[in-house]
Amino acid sequence: MLHFTSKTATPDAIVDALLNGQGAVRISGLFSPQQIAEARQIVMEHSDQDAQKATHFQGAAEDAGTLNLQRRVWNLLAKGEVFSDMAAHPVLMDVLRAFLGTEFIMGSIAANRILPGGPGQEPHVDYPYWDFHKPETHPVGFNGSFPMNAQVSVILDPFTKESGATAYMPGSQKQLRYPTPEDRFFENCEQMTGEPGDVVLFYGVTWHCAMPNTSQHDRSAILIQYLPKWVKPMEDMPAALPQDFIDNASPEIRQLIGLNYPYPEVLDAAKAGNAEGRT
Repeated sequence: MLHFTSKTATPDAIVDALLNGQGAVRISGLFSPQQIAEARQIVMEHSDQDAQKATHFQGAAEDAGTLNLQRRVWNLLAKGEVFSDMAAHPVLMDVLRAFLGTEFIMGSIAANRILPGGPGQEPHVDYPYWDFHKPETHPVGFNGSFPMNAQVSVILDPFTKESGATAYMPGSQKQLRYPTPEDRFFENCEQMTGEPGDVVLFYGVTWHCAMPNTSQHDRSAILIQYLPKWVKPMEDMPAALPQDFIDNASPEIRQLIGLNYPYPEVLDAAKAGNAEGRT
C-alpha cells in the first residue's frame, strides 16, 4: 500500500492509486495526537454506554457470543467538533474532489471499535455496492469503471496484524463483484496497518474485511464514507443533527451533509427560476 504524508498526498497520485493501483493508500500527518486522543475518548465513552447499537458487521460478528466485542458509534458530527475537522480535512477534501467530483457528499461517519477477541468479517464491498451479491437489483451493465464510493479510516488504535487490521485484495477494485472461494482472499490479501493518526483511504469496491483482534488492546477507527452528490447516503445525517449545528455549519460541512444538493425536490412548488435547465 502506497504511503503518503500530508505534504506528498497529491490528488492525481492518490486517484491513480485508487483506480489503477492497489485500491488503497495510507496518509500520515493529517491529525495531531491531541485530536486522536480527543476522538478516542469520545468513542470510548459512547461505545461503553451504547454497546448494542447497529453495527452492519457481517459474518462471525453476528454470533451472539461475540456481538458485544464489536461496537459502532453513530452520528459523530453531533458528538464533537473534532469529527467535523476529520471529515472536512483540506487534504482529504482536495483528493475527494478529484475522485468523486467537486460537490461530493458524506454518506456516513461512525466509529468502529473492536475489542480484544473480536471476530473478523467476510470479505465484501461497501455501500452503495455492498449488496452486489444480488446483481439483479442493480442496473444492467453496472461496473466499477467510475467511483461511487471512497472510504476513509482514521486510525485511533494501532492497526497491526495481531489487532486485526483491515485486510484487502490489491487490485480487486478493477472488477465489481464479490470474491469467490477461487479468489483465495485470505491467502492473497494484505492488511491496512498503521499507527494512531494515520489515515487509510480506499475505494469501496476493493475487496476488504476486518480481521480478528487477537491482541490485548482495542482496535478503533473513525470510518467515513464519501459518495458522489447524487448517490443516496447511508445515514440521514441532517435528521440526526441538532438545528444549531446545521445553522452554524461551515460551507464544507454543509456540502458533506447534503444541504447543497436540492434533490429530491417538490417541483410542483419550485419557483420557475429554480427550474432552469430541467428540460
